[in-house]
Amino acid sequence: MLKRYNCPTPFHEVRTRFLGSIASPVLNASPMETVKGLWGGELPAFDSIDAVNELLHVLVAGLWNRLTEHQSSRHPFRLLRFEVEQTRDGLKHLALVRRQELDGFVEGLFGSQDQIDLPVRAHQALGVLSEARAMLAGAVDLLEDPTKSAEPGDIKALLQNIQQLTIIAEKEMNKATISCQRARGQALETMLGSKPTLH
Repeated sequence: MLKRYNCPTPFHEVRTRFLGSIASPVLNASPMETVKGLWGGELPAFDSIDAVNELLHVLVAGLWNRLTEHQSSRHPFRLLRFEVEQTRDGLKHLALVRRQELDGFVEGLFGSQDQIDLPVRAHQALGVLSEARAMLAGAVDLLEDPTKSAEPGDIKALLQNIQQLTIIAEKEMNKATISCQRARGQALETMLGSKPTLH
């Protein structure tokens, strides 16, 4: 579906951007705005209203709604798993995918805001994700440099490092998601509790 409409955002990043939007403390964040953001802010051209409904059904009723389940510690979110060739190019692709996944999550979390008020645990998690993202970006740069060694031993060690970063990133994304969800619930309770009641 994303390919059919030439979506510039790859599927692995769509997943994490949706997750970030679902967790976002920005109360006016909406699935529709997030979907538009995948194409840079405007939906692509459609042949019919049925085509629009089909896209929204797949992305919102399908993917978005499934991802809302990860707001519970019983259903932790996992980054996309796929076969990785133990070559320079294979590893570069993995590092790039992981970096884009982290970018997507942060972009979803912030939405159109430059700054947001995050709970302490989510703020700490974002700090760890920022470090992981820097390491992945460094790995991409390293693998793009043909002057740097890419012997089988180097590739294997780097693959293990990226696998460790994957586990760390998942843990921190889940922490941020659950922390934001709790904070949002408390904020809504406070808002509802402060409304005057009619007698």
